[in-house]
Amino acid sequence: MSENEVKSCLLCGVGGQGTVLASRIIAAAAMAKGLHARTAETIGMAQRGGSVVSHVRIGETIASPMIPWGRADVIIGFEPGEAAANIKYLREGGVLILSSRQVKPVTAALGQSGYEGDECLKWLGDKGGRCVVIDPDRIIEACGSPKVLNVAMAGALAATGAMGLSVSDMEEALRIRMKPKLLEKNMKALHMGAECVTER
Repeated sequence: MSENEVKSCLLCGVGGQGTVLASRIIAAAAMAKGLHARTAETIGMAQRGGSVVSHVRIGETIASPMIPWGRADVIIGFEPGEAAANIKYLREGGVLILSSRQVKPVTAALGQSGYEGDECLKWLGDKGGRCVVIDPDRIIEACGSPKVLNVAMAGALAATGAMGLSVSDMEEALRIRMKPKLLEKNMKALHMGAECVTER
């Protein structure tokens, strides 16, 4: 990463998916590498399945933790509808990393909208310069826990190279942030997420 360059990643999902923790893992990976990182969250009724949006910005000089519209290098969508709702943040040619699993947010459920995850994924596929879709069920089954999906998404982010962070950088962040008893399954999830990118 060159001097004064800022890389920006927006993470969006619904409460309980680990969006905020994923943003902190990404920030920790950057700081362990000697870079500055700033984060910010917008959390609605998160514990009840509401929308959650996290901003992560990495660089030498960061004026604001909030990403302006059209300036995100990456959007990580833990839920297709939430990614679609936040697509305005993605820069032209930016990277989309998406979970294929639909988790209807409270707002969609209350409104009884006709939202369908597959339709969102098809629409989103035309919006970024690169789109990676991750099957969460395969990762959860292999790792034995639904709580590892956020780490898998961070692994996919590292494998794209879009934020200037490597899989090794993410491994270091996990060692810093994870309890030892949780480290093995999260390391596995990290590499499975990365493989979703490298195997394409």
